[in-house]
Amino acid sequence: MRCALVIPAWVPEEIFPSRTASSQINYWQPLGTLYVAAALREAGHDVAFFNGAFLSRERIFDGLNEFGPDVAGLYSTAFGWGKALREAKEIKRNLPRCFVVAGGPYPSAAKEKCLGDSICIDAVVAGEGETAMTELAGRLENGGDLGDIAGLIWRRSGRVVKNTPRELLSDLDSLPFPARDLLGDSMAYLPPPATYRKKPVAVMITSRGCSRRCIFCFQLGGRNKREIRYRGVESVLKEIELCHRQGYREIKFLDDTLAADHDRAMELAGGIKALNLDLAWFASACVNQVDYPLLKAFREAGCWAILFGAESGVQKNLNSLRKGITLDQTRSAVRAARKVGLTVHTPFVFGIPGETFEEGLQTIDFACEISPDLASFHALTPFPGTELHENVDRYGTLSDDLTAYTYQGAAFVPHTMTRDEITRLRQLAYRRFYSRPGYLARRLLSVRSLQEFRAACRGARSLFGLWTGRDVFSRS
Repeated sequence: MRCALVIPAWVPEEIFPSRTASSQINYWQPLGTLYVAAALREAGHDVAFFNGAFLSRERIFDGLNEFGPDVAGLYSTAFGWGKALREAKEIKRNLPRCFVVAGGPYPSAAKEKCLGDSICIDAVVAGEGETAMTELAGRLENGGDLGDIAGLIWRRSGRVVKNTPRELLSDLDSLPFPARDLLGDSMAYLPPPATYRKKPVAVMITSRGCSRRCIFCFQLGGRNKREIRYRGVESVLKEIELCHRQGYREIKFLDDTLAADHDRAMELAGGIKALNLDLAWFASACVNQVDYPLLKAFREAGCWAILFGAESGVQKNLNSLRKGITLDQTRSAVRAARKVGLTVHTPFVFGIPGETFEEGLQTIDFACEISPDLASFHALTPFPGTELHENVDRYGTLSDDLTAYTYQGAAFVPHTMTRDEITRLRQLAYRRFYSRPGYLARRLLSVRSLQEFRAACRGARSLFGLWTGRDVFSRS
């Protein structure tokens, strides 16, 4: 079977505010799509990948028409769902016999609603797509029945059929490594400025899932919904070696928290150090799961930066989010990471259920107090399938515009705040945090390369926009 995997075309101006885009814009490697591509290839199917981050609609459809797929898989977030519907319609117009299936975070959450949105969507894969897409391609190739493909929602004679939900894959080591060769120019895929040191950057996971219960986090379903499934350390190290041979010089680990299993994290750090590769890496961890010895081991193994989800500077609001952490734990983790020489990034959110404008100001004070190297301030976004989204009336009001689900627009507004107050807090936070003389001096003294100098210049341009723009966070 000829299988096309498509990310619909988009442009940065649709997501990032023009005045701050230079310090925010990023192009991530679509890891989930690359895993599906690898699984389809392993099963003997011919795979083509079209990434709308770099291709216009015209170029995508020129490529699709030339490739002539039997199956087209459309990846979609909430933000991109309208674009996916438009692409599905165009695929059916040009290639009427092509089977169009939607997957990704939004279809996994919305499920059968996606089929109701357009007759051009033939099926939805809800959940992890590697096995489901492989089984679907095999059935379509052999004329088999689709009724026993777990996780598939599809049409049978005009009627929507919802198959048995698919349990999450327990043996992650059984998956082939992501098909990164389909990416094209690896140098084009970069995280936000100042969050990487070496190019090109590969993204990688060593686990899937999270055991935490944050109300704003979407986790795939199944009996093991709130469990973490780990890859073997040996498998991870083999993939790291492969990425290095492919020319990558930095790894960004996308695990929800790399340190959930302390002993395994220490083993992984030791294994990376033993490889002795010219490779930097960036990790995320929860503040109550790290300590000085682990962070020191990370640093010695080549880790240069770590992200801690701080979220708020008010304990009540952390409790509302069900973060399971304390402010003192955040303070301690940031101190320890800075002590071992790691660059620290702490994201914060405004618009937490029950949060007031005054408490938002306290969060800004807290960010300045712990003084990480990088801080980001977003609007809390309740993606479909999350506790917050499914019970929104209890917490506040929600926008019907899916294009606002980007962390940039305030799609959700709690009963205790207004949308304008959330926007004002974001602008105040960036101004105050990044305009402190001590911070500016420290940032200037930390510049060690031309790349870091350019990132600092982009940040300075964004800061200028924050001081001069009244509506700096509006999108074009």
